[in-house]
Amino acid sequence: MEAAAREAKEETTRLRLRLRGAVQGVGFRPFAYGLAARFALGGFVRNDAQGVTVEVEGELAKEFVAALHAELPPLARLDGVEIAKIAPRGERAFVIEKTHQGVARTRIPADAATCEKCLDDLFDPRSRFHLYPFVNCTHCGPRYTLTRRLPYDRAQTSMARFAMCADCARDYADPMNRRFHAEPIACPACGPRLSHEPQEIVAALRAGKIVALKGIGGFHLLCDAADAAAIARLRLRKNREAKPFAIMVANEPSVSLFARPRPEERALLRGAAHPIVLVESLKNLPEAIAPDMARLGVMLAYAPVHHLLFHAAGGARDQAQNFVLVATSANPGGAPLVTDNEDARQKLAKIADLIVTHDRDIVVRADDSVMQIVDGAPAFLRRARGFVPEPIDLGEDGPSVLACGGHLKATLAFTRGREAFVCQHVGDLSNAETFRFYRESAAHLSRLLDVRPEAYACDLHPDYLSTRFAEESGAPVLRFQHHAAHVAAIGAEHDACGALFGAALDGHGLGQDEFGKPGGNWGGEALRLDGRGGFLRTGHVAPLALLGGDRAAREPLRMGLAAFAALGRLDEAAGFFAAHREAAELAKVLSVRPTPVTTSLGRLFDAASALLGFARGQDFEGQAAMRLEALVRTPRALENGFVLRDGVVDFLPLLAHFIDEKPDPRAGAELLHGTLIAGLGAWLSTLARPGERIALGGGCMMNKVLAEGLAGHLREKGFAPLLTRKIPPNDGGLSLGQAVLARAVLKQE
Repeated sequence: MEAAAREAKEETTRLRLRLRGAVQGVGFRPFAYGLAARFALGGFVRNDAQGVTVEVEGELAKEFVAALHAELPPLARLDGVEIAKIAPRGERAFVIEKTHQGVARTRIPADAATCEKCLDDLFDPRSRFHLYPFVNCTHCGPRYTLTRRLPYDRAQTSMARFAMCADCARDYADPMNRRFHAEPIACPACGPRLSHEPQEIVAALRAGKIVALKGIGGFHLLCDAADAAAIARLRLRKNREAKPFAIMVANEPSVSLFARPRPEERALLRGAAHPIVLVESLKNLPEAIAPDMARLGVMLAYAPVHHLLFHAAGGARDQAQNFVLVATSANPGGAPLVTDNEDARQKLAKIADLIVTHDRDIVVRADDSVMQIVDGAPAFLRRARGFVPEPIDLGEDGPSVLACGGHLKATLAFTRGREAFVCQHVGDLSNAETFRFYRESAAHLSRLLDVRPEAYACDLHPDYLSTRFAEESGAPVLRFQHHAAHVAAIGAEHDACGALFGAALDGHGLGQDEFGKPGGNWGGEALRLDGRGGFLRTGHVAPLALLGGDRAAREPLRMGLAAFAALGRLDEAAGFFAAHREAAELAKVLSVRPTPVTTSLGRLFDAASALLGFARGQDFEGQAAMRLEALVRTPRALENGFVLRDGVVDFLPLLAHFIDEKPDPRAGAELLHGTLIAGLGAWLSTLARPGERIALGGGCMMNKVLAEGLAGHLREKGFAPLLTRKIPPNDGGLSLGQAVLARAVLKQE
């Protein structure tokens, strides 16, 4: 018998698994517990400073490993798994052990939309969570936005003040319950409360009123999306004349009532984050929602309170519903998103007719993320709720740095080990409240990650407040050229942190001469990174005059005049722009006063916009280019519409065509995009090495038509285009690129 026992013990396998990734706060331990019970295994699972450790013992240990990979909880993600075979201990019971303390190397999951099982509870009259606006479990609900510090447990969140009732405490402690260690767990008996009933809110919306509603990452401003008068009042009160609003619909079937989503867009809409997704509009809602745009920003209801509004409006959970809401961030005057109840009463009183609050504090504000499908895959326009603070794997360990980003669409990036953590969208640092939010974001991420940076990285521009923030830190400061950081950011997410060729196409960034001295207005650049933090400028877009500096970015007329000047036809400009009284005077100034120039592709878009009839001032950044993109059905290249010479691509022939032929706006927009695709593709093909990867970044790559066309053109030529997938291509991704360049420099040192 002893021999048989020894033989059985030898056949028993014990494995130790060390798991890294999004494995805490996502129901991983009860998941492992359930798998161990299924395969009759002994052992344990526990959280630790690195992630999760599991030991399993029994004949089916290998089957446990296979099932673990195949059946992960919805919010879990494995970035690394180490498996070791160890000596059996003869254990038959499997237990969930207490967390091992240590230096925090784990992370908080991103916030997630309400899961289907919680929706079942929400609408089940027999459930204790029936119609409760804060229902959640380990598979869904707020995470990052309510967490003050690690480790991620209830005491470190804004739920600490809500003592669990006996029922919630029982669920929280039960390993077989999906609310096991769900830190925000609550019910009507013990949890947060909404200030107004959903029926009252819906009644106000149906009456044409504007409602400020506190949600997951901040307040929304809501109105009935079918009510043109309510939308007009919202625009007037928010002082947002034309920038597109997003809409919120009840469920996925409702999307098709207002838009024409493709399968990949549907998949993105229903993902755990429930971001705003740009989809083709059916144009059956008031034009004031997204003036002059072909696409509409759509999101599904993602918090329990949203679902309760649509329920109160009379809709069935799984059926298309024509009650649809405009849902825009409550950020008056360009300030950060309002999160605090008292702030809402003070700052939103002149905008909203009804302010709906609740008593669960929002610790970290987070706007809705905005995405689109580009070249067959998801791409960010704004990265925030639902994705932050998920890290980006840099491929190898390196120094810890804090990268400070740019001035507009600012973000920060911390690196820790092999990971980079890019904070949520912050915004324009010119606003004092936004800059305060920027500082708070830096302090909060530093606490969560338990990181003390070896150096700060920032832009070359001395007047950026992000640069001044770095300089005031007292730490060593490394400065990097704007467009080099754009290219480096793309490399970071494509496992290409070393040498890389790419193009950065945007509105503006301070240039740098061959000796490293800052200067010049860049924005259409071909760069080759050397993998050591440096770069070589190999080409650029032909320059145009930048009349009035920053004003040229707001007034396309000025760039239209620059096109006439570049063609040597400035004497014709006043007649061409006869409808604009200031054109003659500005042309005169341009003819006699030395004017700086820019290689910006963004300003080239503005010049084309002016020549095609859209010369008036822009109400928001990028409006002219977005209007042109919306007109395009099929891009068409103008024959001989560009010239290549000595690393420079010149589109003056195209601009001359617009002046001479005066095509209608749609024809002109299609010629513009087609010729840019052909010209930029030919330009990069001549500068790149055969078959190499080409990074495509900068704000102009948010233009879906241009990005897809250019990527396709380069692919046809045998190159491998790289587009941003984990960060926005605009300045929202700048901090990641700065972090990568800084680590390269520090490694050299």
